[in-house]
Amino acid sequence: MLRDLVRAARPEQWTKNLLVFAGALFTGDIFYPHSLLIVLATFACFCLISSAGYLMNDIADVEQDRQHPTKRFRPLPSGKLSVRAVAVTAHLLWIIGLVGCLLIPGPLLWIAISYLMLTLLYSFWLKQVVILDVFAIAAGFVLRAVAGAVAIAVPISPWLLICTTLLALFLALSKRRYELGLEEAVALRPSLEHYSLGFVDQMISVVTSATVISYALYTFTSQTAEQHPAYLMLTIPFVLYGIFRYLYLTHHRQLGGNPELLLVQDKPLLINILLWAVVVGLIFYFGH
Repeated sequence: MLRDLVRAARPEQWTKNLLVFAGALFTGDIFYPHSLLIVLATFACFCLISSAGYLMNDIADVEQDRQHPTKRFRPLPSGKLSVRAVAVTAHLLWIIGLVGCLLIPGPLLWIAISYLMLTLLYSFWLKQVVILDVFAIAAGFVLRAVAGAVAIAVPISPWLLICTTLLALFLALSKRRYELGLEEAVALRPSLEHYSLGFVDQMISVVTSATVISYALYTFTSQTAEQHPAYLMLTIPFVLYGIFRYLYLTHHRQLGGNPELLLVQDKPLLINILLWAVVVGLIFYFGH
């Protein structure tokens, strides 16, 4: 039962919570042990809260998942876990995660509560509303980034919010594009009936262009860029390659259904992300 509960909590999705490190990374605070420990604690809290959200999402979709070609093998729809056991576990994870946020000074608790409420709204309503479903996913990513910044009391850059929002919309729309290719998914999720490949591809084009332009502007007009003149522009090629590689995997390899796994399973993409992180770290540590 414990093994099934862990599977249902989807620890593989915790990679999304790495966004809490963004604020510390782009201010250089990540090199201070005290700030790093606080961000690590915030990451752990959001992992618990997000896992609780996935458990509640399974409860909301249990009947639909039983008819899905792959989701029917999940612990709850397959009958390995009861709704009661999943609900109790979700509430325990929420309590532990929120208490952890309460112990960190500042408004982190309110950000965590907002994230919790958003996940519930998405699970039981917003994911069935066209366009708002992808905006809800993007909002979840933004709240993660904001949480990491408020935890260590660093200014929240508008560029961080803009780039996070656009990147999250890019990933969410790519996932919708993948789902449109699955007849079973279209039949089981009403909001997909309002999407089409042409419509989604057009939105992806808009978001992709906006993401690249926003990140490029960030590298030479933000306050962070002023402290490290010209150096941050060196990271633009990594962002371009990452986006192009992801589009290739989505369009030509019919992947994109699980971006959190794709980001770590595709070796060229993973190496690109690691190189980007290394270059950013070197710039903030040596580029004065």
